Amino acid sequence: MSGYYSDVIQFKGSHYDFGYMQGERLKESPILSRREIQWAATRKRHFNIDQTEATALFSRFIPGMLDELQGLADALEWTMEDALREFGGYYVEYEKSGCSILTGPNFMIRNYDSDPAFYEGRYIVYQPTDKGYATIGPTMQITGRTDGMNEKGLAMGYNFVNRVRSENGFICNMIGRIVLETCADVQEAIALLKEIPHRTSFNYVLTDPGGDTYIVEASPRKVVERRSAISTNHFEILTEENRYRTEDSMRRRDELEKRNEGLDAFTAYRLLNDRDQGIFASKYGASAGTIHTSAYLPAEGKAMFAIGGNQKPVIFNFSRYLQGERINVTKMKGMLDYHLPFINMD
Repeated sequence: MSGYYSDVIQFKGSHYDFGYMQGERLKESPILSRREIQWAATRKRHFNIDQTEATALFSRFIPGMLDELQGLADALEWTMEDALREFGGYYVEYEKSGCSILTGPNFMIRNYDSDPAFYEGRYIVYQPTDKGYATIGPTMQITGRTDGMNEKGLAMGYNFVNRVRSENGFICNMIGRIVLETCADVQEAIALLKEIPHRTSFNYVLTDPGGDTYIVEASPRKVVERRSAISTNHFEILTEENRYRTEDSMRRRDELEKRNEGLDAFTAYRLLNDRDQGIFASKYGASAGTIHTSAYLPAEGKAMFAIGGNQKPVIFNFSRYLQGERINVTKMKGMLDYHLPFINMD
């Protein structure tokens, strides 16, 4: 077992200032140099953008992101094209992952399963002063989110389904950021997910303080929604988009269905986070090991987070933060059965 940590970053201000602050932090971090090494062999194929097209789509769906990207570019002394390529979340391939999500009337619990060697170790609490809703959650590709909740209580997580037959569009983490920053409730999020272009196939799980949960099955070709409290790594409606092998995804779904009766948020959290419950995974080398467990309680305005299994979660009172109370946590630590560090770690 090895020790890991995620940095907690909180910021209130304009998108440009937020981007500039992140760029300043990145200059002191190993994240960019390690990403450069990881993507060196495939950068030409994966990081291919049309700047005009990407800019037009950001202007349409989340214009504040252009300011954030400009702030990043200015701090790093990059061109805007470089910032779009590295942090824009448009056209870029996404590392495959597992992931299980369980919801109830007042919670969403999510296991993020992937390879720790690609994990950024950044947990962001951001309250924009120019445009968009305040959000809380872990990052991916700096500007994107793996899961999260916004000030309206809309919570979002996603599950990888398939990268075959990809098309031009946004990848999951940027779509997650756009959903959280621009949508007030589940219905607005569903409408957005039907409009935005999707690079690859993912389930997007949505819940809000009203307690309804929808799973949006989104591929580059079609987007449909259904009601369910459980999501893993396959589609139930768009089955033609599934990977050839879905046995483990269906096993986790069936296991959660058998035990999803009358659970409160903490019991549901333990079901996903405890190593001996059958949902937590340790296949890190296959990009399918549980790195973090997130929990969101929309009606209470609270979020929980833990790295690794059998962990007591750190609890964030997001509602109090929005009222001006500062969060005192700067790092969250945990243990994983793996040998390579997160890319934010020295």
